Amino acid sequence: MAPLLTLLTTLTLIPHLLAAPLNPRSASSTSPTPTTTTPSTLLGYNPSNVVINEDTDAIPGGYTLVPGQTDAATVGAYLDFNNVANPQPIRGSKGGTEPGPQEQEYARLNPDKLAPPGTDHGSVSNAQWPLGLSHAKLGLGRAGWSRQQNTDNIPAATEMAGVNMRLEEGGYRELHWHKAAEWAYIFNGSVRVQAMNDNGETFVDDLNAGDVWFFPAGVPHSLQGLAGGVEFLLVFDDGSFSEDNTFLASEVFARNPKEVLSKNFNLPLSAWDNIPPGELFIFPGTKAPADISEQNVIGPGGIVPVQNSYSYHLSKQAPTFNLEGGNIKIIDPTTFPIAALFSAAVVTIKPGAIREIHWHTTSDEWNFFIAGRARIGIYAAANAAQTFDYNPGDCGYIPKAMTHYVENVGQDDVIFIEVLQADHFSGELFCIAFGVRMLIGTDISVGQWVGLTPPQIVADTLNLTESTVSSFKKEKQYIVQGAVVN
Repeated sequence: MAPLLTLLTTLTLIPHLLAAPLNPRSASSTSPTPTTTTPSTLLGYNPSNVVINEDTDAIPGGYTLVPGQTDAATVGAYLDFNNVANPQPIRGSKGGTEPGPQEQEYARLNPDKLAPPGTDHGSVSNAQWPLGLSHAKLGLGRAGWSRQQNTDNIPAATEMAGVNMRLEEGGYRELHWHKAAEWAYIFNGSVRVQAMNDNGETFVDDLNAGDVWFFPAGVPHSLQGLAGGVEFLLVFDDGSFSEDNTFLASEVFARNPKEVLSKNFNLPLSAWDNIPPGELFIFPGTKAPADISEQNVIGPGGIVPVQNSYSYHLSKQAPTFNLEGGNIKIIDPTTFPIAALFSAAVVTIKPGAIREIHWHTTSDEWNFFIAGRARIGIYAAANAAQTFDYNPGDCGYIPKAMTHYVENVGQDDVIFIEVLQADHFSGELFCIAFGVRMLIGTDISVGQWVGLTPPQIVADTLNLTESTVSSFKKEKQYIVQGAVVN
């Protein structure tokens, strides 16, 4: 009976044990004590809750409407908020004041978000990302850093992603390869690129600011900053690409058993005593020899044939188009064959000029802004349109078939890179068929379209005068230095 009695006593005490705090002294010493009782009069309407009116238009410090802000909203002039306090979300008769709180620097960087043109309508997927807001991945020993843009920040950018990287002098981007193809443009400095392909052919070259390289998916390569270091842009043909998913030489060795490494290389186990325990990514190393021939390793496969070169010295190429409003320098597989489906242009737009309204028929467009201030207006069909602002270091993305323009809204030249997944860039490839030489393009110019459409159709559709329709050009303009006349 004694064990049964003990069990019954324990079961009787369990509810009291569960209800008691595990540490009564701790619980009593940390629990806050309410100082007041909330009156029920604070719930809902009660005559004792008197409304307090205040003048919310009396913004501390006041505000000034900038030139163009009182124009009709559909005029859509660029609003420069840089020299005024308290920018306001007002366009013509639309909008209203913003008493705050407000982060004014965002308004100054993105005026078309704060006070969009009246032609904006509906919602367009985000088309802008400042790389300055991307998380930086820092290299070892102050050898450099990288930061990236992918579908995490621009969800619509499914076809391409970008990486901005810096290597100090002697700094390596370690031996690696990707599942995605890599196209690169150098902003400043110089770099040595090295690679080997699946034929055992080797490659090494020194590149400068304005030059380009390309590595197909799976081709292992390394990069090293030369004297003064280097900074460059990488574009990958996969919008979900991440530098964290790169295949690294350091991890190939660290993630294979030393016994397997010894068998594979026919070397003793001691050969692997000092290999890195994991990724190096970016790290400092022995500076590259000034004489590049010292690193020109040649095996049975020889060197990569020049027609399959992984580099292109774009800095030495003259602009493809010199125009009144700027210039365009094009590089695509017709001149850089190894970079299949990577067609790009380095575009310079003078102040007040515009990269004409157009759309791409078969490719999305990925942009990176190097200099100047610009805005892009995107029409996305289904009656949706939105305007985005761009500053140096910003990425842009426009899905195929959406019309867009790039307008220089600053005082300095806008320089940006326009990248397509296409086998040629507009205006570069000619096809001869049936004895006729035809210009083949990857984009359609809105100006050329209406210029080559019967005038009656255009006039009836857009309710334009004969004089206006007759002024439309029959050729692509690319960049237009057009004057706005009232």
